[in-house]
Amino acid sequence: MPEALRDEYIEKLATLSYGSVHKRFDPYIDIPWDDPEFAVRADDDRWIMPTADPFGAHPWYQALPRERQIHIGMWRQANIAKVGLQFENILIRGLMQYVFSLPNGSAEFRYCTHESIEECNHTMMFQEVVNRIGLDVPGMRPWVRVVAPLVPFLANVFPEWFFVMVLAGEEPIDHGQKTLLRSGAAAHPMIERVMAIHVAEEARHISFAHGYLEHAVPRLGRFKKFALSLVFAPTMRIICDLIAVPTKEFRQDCDVPQSVLDEVFWGSPESRKLLRGFFADVRMLATDLGLINPISRILWKICRIDGTTSRYRSEPARSHGGR
Repeated sequence: MPEALRDEYIEKLATLSYGSVHKRFDPYIDIPWDDPEFAVRADDDRWIMPTADPFGAHPWYQALPRERQIHIGMWRQANIAKVGLQFENILIRGLMQYVFSLPNGSAEFRYCTHESIEECNHTMMFQEVVNRIGLDVPGMRPWVRVVAPLVPFLANVFPEWFFVMVLAGEEPIDHGQKTLLRSGAAAHPMIERVMAIHVAEEARHISFAHGYLEHAVPRLGRFKKFALSLVFAPTMRIICDLIAVPTKEFRQDCDVPQSVLDEVFWGSPESRKLLRGFFADVRMLATDLGLINPISRILWKICRIDGTTSRYRSEPARSHGGR
C-alpha cells in the first residue's frame, strides 16, 4: 500500500479515537432516567409506532384500538433494544479477539478498544430501556446464542469478513434510527435520547468499519477477495433479518397475524424497497472495493438487496432502494 494512503488511514483512526475521548456519552450521566418525562406508562400515546416505522405504517396496526397500539409499540421498542445489546455483545467479543493478537504499534488497537468501551455503554443503555419498559422480550432467535461464541474467532482468521458482519448489523439499525429521528414523529423521550446517542457514536463505528475494509481488502489475495465477494451479500441479508424481523414471541404475545409480518418483512413492494435502502452505503463500498462481479451480483439479487448505490455515505433515503 502506498505510504500516503497508509498515513491517511492512520490519521483517520487517530481522529476517530480523539472523538471517542472528547465527544462521548455515559448512559448514566447523559440520560436522565429518573426525569418524570422519561417515566414509562402503559397509557402513553408516545409508544404508538409512527408511520416511519414499517410496522407502524401497516393498516392492520393503524386499525387497532389505542391500548393495543401502545402495548405493541412498547414490545417492539423493548425488543429492538434487546436485539441491539445482543448484537453489540457479539461485536465487543469480536473486537477484543481482534485486538488480542495485534502487534505492538498497531494503529487499530487504540480505536478498537475505544469502540468496545462505547459498545459496552450501549449494551447498558439498551438493557436499561428493556428493564424500564418491563416486558420480558427475547431479542434475537435462540439459535443465535449457540453460534454467537464462534463469530469472534473470525476476527482473527478472516477479519475482513468479521467487519462485513459488523456493518451488516450496524447499517440497518443506524438507517432505521436515523429515519425515525429525521421523520420528526413524536416518540417517547427515553427512546429519542437513546437513539440520538446511539446514532452519534455509531457514526464513528461505521466509519471505522468502512475505513478498515477500504484499507484491508485491496491487500487480500485473489482467492480470499473472491470469497469475501461471495459472502458479502448473504451476510448482509442474514444478519439484517436476525435484527429486523421479529421472533415468534412477538407474533404470539402481541397476537399479530403471520400474514401481516410477512407483508411488513419483506413481502410488500414498499418493504422490499426499504430493505434495499438499508444497504445503499454498503453497495457503494462493495463496488468501490471491487467486490461486485458476475457471481456476487447474482447473490445480491437473490438476497433482494441489490439496487443503486449511495452517492455518499449516510445519504438520506431517496430512490436508491430500487423497486
